[in-house]
Amino acid sequence: MHPRLSVSAVSSLRWSFDEDLACWAEVGVDHVGVSFRKLEEVGLDVATERVRAAGLRVSNIVELGWWDLAVPATWPLQQGRLTDAVAVASELGACLVLTTGPALGLEWDAAAARFAEALTPVRAAADVHGVPITVEHTGAMRLDLSFVTTFADGVDLARQTGIGVCMEMNSCFAERGLHATIGASADVLGHVQVSDFVVGSLSTPDRAVPGDGDVPIARILDSLLVAGYRGTFELEMVGPRIEEEGYARAITRGIAVLDELLVRSGA
Repeated sequence: MHPRLSVSAVSSLRWSFDEDLACWAEVGVDHVGVSFRKLEEVGLDVATERVRAAGLRVSNIVELGWWDLAVPATWPLQQGRLTDAVAVASELGACLVLTTGPALGLEWDAAAARFAEALTPVRAAADVHGVPITVEHTGAMRLDLSFVTTFADGVDLARQTGIGVCMEMNSCFAERGLHATIGASADVLGHVQVSDFVVGSLSTPDRAVPGDGDVPIARILDSLLVAGYRGTFELEMVGPRIEEEGYARAITRGIAVLDELLVRSGA
């Protein structure tokens, strides 16, 4: 497995923490992105120790929930949860990958200001612990998760809030000016999620194993490397195609494809 490749626990979305650990050991995965939801189900201290005992490198923590940006009175609960996640990330050497939550009736700039305000105590904790925070953009159909629906807007929000951005390749591969945006994003680009997409699907999420769809993965990888990106490329797949194939087989095939692409690219 290429040292810059990791496998997200989202790729086995319905499995438990124990099932993830068993699969990773069987498949030979030693670099992972962990789900905070799954860690919480086991207990944060216990799960953290078990990740260490398994000898896993951790690239990031996901499934962190999101804000109700329109109702500041609800923010403390999420702020506390994310502060707990910062502590775990510090122990595991990982970054956080956040989504913003929906804007609801807020205009984009107003939502960005609310997000920055809500994030303030979490950023302060992250700065103390040296934990990078990144914000992930979604596709336009997932306004329930985020008001940031392009990679370009993710870069802008990251700069506005003083954090990093996570590129979710499945959501931006057809974006106008993508390669120019990548080229100008080196100051904030902190994490990259990789999967494929079969054009014609009207479902979301409906990610595919790399190589099974229409995303120009190799070309985007090349742009990222030329731009100076030095971080992780994470296999993160979710949706009916992955459920039907089965997590272990889909993960194994995805690793093989991305291993070859990363070696070929000189990553």
